[in-house]
Amino acid sequence: MDMKSFQNVKGTQDFLPKDQRVRREIVRTLEDLFIQYGCQPLETPILNETSLMASKYAGGDEILEEMYRLSDRGNRDLALRYDLTIPFAKVVAMNPSLSMPFKRYEIGKVFRDGPIKAGRFREFTQCDVDIVGVDTQLAEAELMMMGLEGYRRLNLDVVIQYNNRKLLIGMLNVFGTPRDRVNDVILTLDKLPKIGVDAVVNELEDKEVSPQRVTAIKQFLEEEGNTELSYFERFSESENVLREGIEELRELQSYLMYLGIDEKCVFNPFLARGLDIYTGTIYEVFLRSGSVTSSIGSGGRYDNAVAGLIGRDEPLPTVGISFGLDVIYTAMKEEIEVKESAIEYVIIPINTGVQALKLAKAFRDKGNRVEVDMSGRKVGKAMNKAHREGIPYVIIIGEEEVKNGTYNVKNMATGDENTERFEF
Repeated sequence: MDMKSFQNVKGTQDFLPKDQRVRREIVRTLEDLFIQYGCQPLETPILNETSLMASKYAGGDEILEEMYRLSDRGNRDLALRYDLTIPFAKVVAMNPSLSMPFKRYEIGKVFRDGPIKAGRFREFTQCDVDIVGVDTQLAEAELMMMGLEGYRRLNLDVVIQYNNRKLLIGMLNVFGTPRDRVNDVILTLDKLPKIGVDAVVNELEDKEVSPQRVTAIKQFLEEEGNTELSYFERFSESENVLREGIEELRELQSYLMYLGIDEKCVFNPFLARGLDIYTGTIYEVFLRSGSVTSSIGSGGRYDNAVAGLIGRDEPLPTVGISFGLDVIYTAMKEEIEVKESAIEYVIIPINTGVQALKLAKAFRDKGNRVEVDMSGRKVGKAMNKAHREGIPYVIIIGEEEVKNGTYNVKNMATGDENTERFEF
């Protein structure tokens, strides 16, 4: 087969060493942060029963349209995970002995057969933290604080937009939206920043939402003062869900202000997050510069998922945040300064391969990053390669060095050489 005919599956990509070093630096930074915040490591399977991923407590119809499905030799109906949230909910449901509150992190690949754009792929990596067992907004406040700290460490200037699904559901209840149509209308409202008010209205009309309700929703979207929480209080006297949403937002705002992060956290009453799973606070993280228009992180509260999976009547409070590695990488790759090579020493043997390996082991035992040149190329070409790749030190070992029990370390930047002793 002609090698030129090979190509990656659409929506997937290879990361060559230079790019992968950036990605690994992101992962290391975030994992150190998660551990510092007391999160426990967890790993879940990529393959899951379709019935789990398609549960009514999962992501809803829109995300299920993007789910990859397959079957094994036993004709079992399986699916690739489209996020790390539902597999986490399964773990909590299967392990009732977990001590609560339970805070976990997981970093892994997920798959969605969805639209492709800058920073968005069909195979991508999520870095998630979830807290189960905390029913106050303290959990949200900690995760938002963690999010801001993570992006600060990655030198990304971000803003977190937040809302509460109860606010939107409550307003739609005020407008008389039938209960079975609420999530469908929210899916349309979620498109507001991308398509604008008129297109939202047109889509609602196409969905056969009544003219009276469309008019009320349009007025709500355009009315002056609708970005202030006080705007919603006048509708809350007879609407319990709306009142709960306002109270939770007030609580969260008081925490954000006390923590001094309220300037980087902006209330957006039209933020919807299309997934049905969310029951309360929701948030998305955006670059201030707008150089990447997609959110580079997101999350929210989903109190019904775990409880639903275990058949529990009472909600089990759960809230999470997800850092999108691939979109963060897209935002950073032009700005981050990464060394061409992570190698500190290259050892070039001249008919002394095994002795070079022994010296390399001694260096590695001390924590150094070492490569032994096994190409067999001439010394001059090996030296040029080391120079091109920015390797700071080169050691050449020939038969004379082995005989004398010495080696020379050459500083590639200054040209200086130091002679050291070693028992080959």
